[in-house]
Amino acid sequence: MPLQDQEQQYIYVCSDAVGETAEAVAKATLRQFSSSTSVKVKRYGHIKTEDEIAEIVKEAAAHGGFISYTLVLPELREAMRLEAVRQGVPAVDVMGPMMEAFIDTFGSFPKRTPGLLHSIDADYIRRMEAIEFAVRYDDGKDARGFTQAEVVLIGVSRTSKTPLSIFLSHKGIRTANLPLMPEVKVPPELTTGPGRLIVGLTMNPEQLLGIRTERLKALGLPAPSHYASLERIMEEMNYASEIMESLGCPVIDVTNRAIEETAGIIMNWLYR
Repeated sequence: MPLQDQEQQYIYVCSDAVGETAEAVAKATLRQFSSSTSVKVKRYGHIKTEDEIAEIVKEAAAHGGFISYTLVLPELREAMRLEAVRQGVPAVDVMGPMMEAFIDTFGSFPKRTPGLLHSIDADYIRRMEAIEFAVRYDDGKDARGFTQAEVVLIGVSRTSKTPLSIFLSHKGIRTANLPLMPEVKVPPELTTGPGRLIVGLTMNPEQLLGIRTERLKALGLPAPSHYASLERIMEEMNYASEIMESLGCPVIDVTNRAIEETAGIIMNWLYR
């Protein structure tokens, strides 16, 4: 039955842990379909028994949905496969084929412990703290962050400082950033304190002009403005270049460069 002919349909996400992996895959799939607005993701986590599986499959069969599952325990995975076949419900094993490929290729066997992906360990805690740090010290709103950061990003407005800070924070790196403007003095905290990597970000002026113009349009503001003029951009970039030179910091041209690529360069500098 076509999606548009039904009031509501579901993808049933099932897991013997939290179910975030299967849900992420399901949502990524939904984004590829214009008709996905009538489909919702319904998550069932911490599944422990075959009876629970039977009830979920029964619900999916009644509503015409399908199941996406990450069941680590082999007995639950097999129960889901058999029950889905019995009730005629399409079911996608997200993790099983990958685990089987690992066993076949490397001759190793899984721990069969649900939820290991999201276990609270030192790395997970460090990433969470780094993300909080990046949000707290974004856009230079608290200069104390410059003395506590592992990486400080500096550059004029719209040179990807914030998204790059967030990306690095997901790698567990405490990152702060500072927009450079001729009218605003650089805080003394930026030039004090050891153990930080200060990185300057620059961009082709014409591309930056286009980005700023689009930003104004997105905000509903008139495009002709001092902020989105080539004259202003050159003034800011000349000032930023002087600051970066005085600090002796490395500079990355982010023109047409992906965030991941820029982050990779910075991490190589940080850990070399």
